[in-house]
Amino acid sequence: MVAPAALRVVRCGGGSLHGARAVFSADSKQVGLGPGSFIPGGVYLLCASGDFVKMYSLATEETLRLMGGHADLVTGIQLNAHNHMQLYSSSLDGTIKLWDFMDGIPIKTFTVGSRLLALYVLASSEDSVFVVIPKSGERDTFQLVSVKLPKGAGQDLEAKELSVVLDGVDASPKHIAFGREGEYVASVKDVNLQVYFFKQKQLNRFSVSAVKTKSGNNQFSCVACHPTEDCIATGHADGKIRLWRNFCHKKEYTFSTLHWHHDIVMDLAFSVEGTSLLSGGVESVLVLWHNESDCQKDFLPRLGSPIEYISMASDGTLCCTLHTDNRITIINSNLRFSRSIQGLIKSADIKTGLVVDPRTKALVLNGEPGHLQFYSLQSDQQLFSLDIVQRQYIHQAGLNQIDLVKVAFSPQGKWLATVEEREEVTDPELQLKLWFYDEETQSFKLNTRINMPHEDHITDMCFRDMDELEDDSLVLVTAGRDCVFKVWVMVEDTDPEAQQSVSWSCDFVGSYHNYQATNCCFSEDGSLLAVSFEETVTVWDSVTWDLKCTFCHPPGKIRNICFGRLTCSKYLIGATDSGFLCCWNLLSCALEWSAHLNILVLQPDPLSEHIAAVSWLSKESSLFVFKPNEPRPIYIQRNFCREKIQLAAFVPRDEPETIGSEKYLWLRRSQLFFLTDTQELITLSMKSLEERLTPSSKQLAVEESLPVTPFSLLLGKHRHQQSQEDIDLGKVFLRNKRAQDSPAVKELLHTPAHVLPSASFLCPLFINSLLISKENKSAEEVADEVEMESEKTEDDSDEERDVTEMEQEDTSPVELLGEMTCKLSKSQEKELRKIRKMDFSWLSAF
Repeated sequence: MVAPAALRVVRCGGGSLHGARAVFSADSKQVGLGPGSFIPGGVYLLCASGDFVKMYSLATEETLRLMGGHADLVTGIQLNAHNHMQLYSSSLDGTIKLWDFMDGIPIKTFTVGSRLLALYVLASSEDSVFVVIPKSGERDTFQLVSVKLPKGAGQDLEAKELSVVLDGVDASPKHIAFGREGEYVASVKDVNLQVYFFKQKQLNRFSVSAVKTKSGNNQFSCVACHPTEDCIATGHADGKIRLWRNFCHKKEYTFSTLHWHHDIVMDLAFSVEGTSLLSGGVESVLVLWHNESDCQKDFLPRLGSPIEYISMASDGTLCCTLHTDNRITIINSNLRFSRSIQGLIKSADIKTGLVVDPRTKALVLNGEPGHLQFYSLQSDQQLFSLDIVQRQYIHQAGLNQIDLVKVAFSPQGKWLATVEEREEVTDPELQLKLWFYDEETQSFKLNTRINMPHEDHITDMCFRDMDELEDDSLVLVTAGRDCVFKVWVMVEDTDPEAQQSVSWSCDFVGSYHNYQATNCCFSEDGSLLAVSFEETVTVWDSVTWDLKCTFCHPPGKIRNICFGRLTCSKYLIGATDSGFLCCWNLLSCALEWSAHLNILVLQPDPLSEHIAAVSWLSKESSLFVFKPNEPRPIYIQRNFCREKIQLAAFVPRDEPETIGSEKYLWLRRSQLFFLTDTQELITLSMKSLEERLTPSSKQLAVEESLPVTPFSLLLGKHRHQQSQEDIDLGKVFLRNKRAQDSPAVKELLHTPAHVLPSASFLCPLFINSLLISKENKSAEEVADEVEMESEKTEDDSDEERDVTEMEQEDTSPVELLGEMTCKLSKSQEKELRKIRKMDFSWLSAF
């Protein structure tokens, strides 16, 4: 027996794309990429994203590779200066990895042993790289060191030979730059500039005024070096750019000033020839300075969010900007927008919760200010953004603006309800909007706008989940701090000039002892509504709106409530802020069980009886999965995340997962996703990294997106017909031979040629994988053999009987397809043979 794989915490999306500067690959057509690679020639973009390195196609904006292997945040990526098909990456886990990024294979892992905060690779340094590490024994003090990479046959090597280049540097990778073919390095920190010349071993220090004047703050924010001349560009907190020259002399240096940005200059980059300088900041505008002149400059405005990093391609034809909202913008050399890659937008505060769109299975949550983002979990990219507030957002600190706070979908996804509010101390401004999905435009259209649906903030809302009666009996419930919950229903619009046939209006208002309504949810069949009022849970009939019963478990306010589903539909679950998880029986109206847990997130699976609860204790999150009818959890994973879990959601799978262990059956039909307080999206997975990140369909996606010609259409049609015939003819063979995905075949087809074992090793494995085992017999053959054995005489040897039993116990193809055959024991087989030998001819007389 093979032990089932353990669940692993996987960062599946939302990782910041601006952890380090992005890198453009060299054109694979020009460097002679072999025909064996599945990725066509071209230029690709490589980015650090959380624990991974992502490789994007600039043609299709797809994620082609997701290279994982680091155990902590990736802090720097650089192309190997002597092999442009290889990439170095550094991480906080203290390792430097060398990748063959076209195949996604880690070639070497160098263990430095200290946290690495930035990485730099120079063409002049053949066997060493430069990294920023913490200075031992001192807090918040860092050093730039040279690391000699050892040469050896093994894949894991220790790099212990370090030499300090600069002391007292900043931890940010934007604060260090190498100039003029690596002849010197410049470092900025606070108001000081250091320049170290390698050949002369000379260190020059410069400083600007530390006094904040009316003109602004002189503190350094970034640095860039001219590729061919002795010129250093520095950005400052007041928006100024200084160009330093003649800095090889401590007293004779000069600098000129460029100024357009009204706030901090966040990054700088010279063009490949050095004839122009690019700058970006919080204005979301890319500025191109010509010939280091303040008068000659061009702009690319409205890039969406502050620019964090600027990267240039080696041939100078492209540049890209990485933004604080997890967006990558590709820009042509003529300063024209080319395309954009948007990941999970990191909003200031996720007030909407983590909601699943029933149509697209996308996660829906706060995006840009006033927008809903629909985020695809498969591609780790944003599908689209829906403008809910429909007002211009003003980027000004302290300004009180309208924000999106609540979202709910109807069961089939035809209706979307949103709540937006302006936080006011005395008189809050609220709006409830109902949106209808238009099939023609494939988007949501506003149907009803309700001003001030409640007199105070709305705390929760939900649709009644009645799939078969959605159009006729669709109901929306909102709960508010004004101590009431309201029921909203659709009514036909009698106005002949109305643009739509239906609209929404209030049908019922409920309350309980003037307590604030905090949570609401419907039972699975929609017959009951549960509304929590501070420390009390009330249950209402959703047809007559009569109060049926109340539950209370003092002390503590109700934080979350949900109904059980399927076989557990008679239970109601609630979590209190005092640290209790309670389960009430709706039939007996009594407390079934309770547990002392500080539950922050309570999330039921819509396709099973399972409920996931996440607790927060001692600065670590723990997961409990249970069924309401059993007080003992079926799965516990303590301290699975060091970050605080803010939200969770079960996302239905397209196909049920094959689960080998009963312990993980709760993951079969849905996958559980978490959003941390730092807005990292994580999940639990049993799949290996290769299976999860590089499916074959993803590998072929680029080829499928190529332009279609008439010849390819004819050829594709012929291939489809041929493949369909092959599938039909191969069905019988697949039933008899299910394990076609042998390791030998996988190694031959999916491993790059330069790392394959010898042919003499793979050939026997490959030949054996093609042979059909004699033991796998059809159901008819097994039945015939049993009949032949039963006709033998009783004096057959025990050995022959044992062989018969072994043949009967072999797993038949029918069993593999789910039709289990009966297995007889030795005694039952003997009894059956005796019965077959008996003469029942006397029964014919009757």
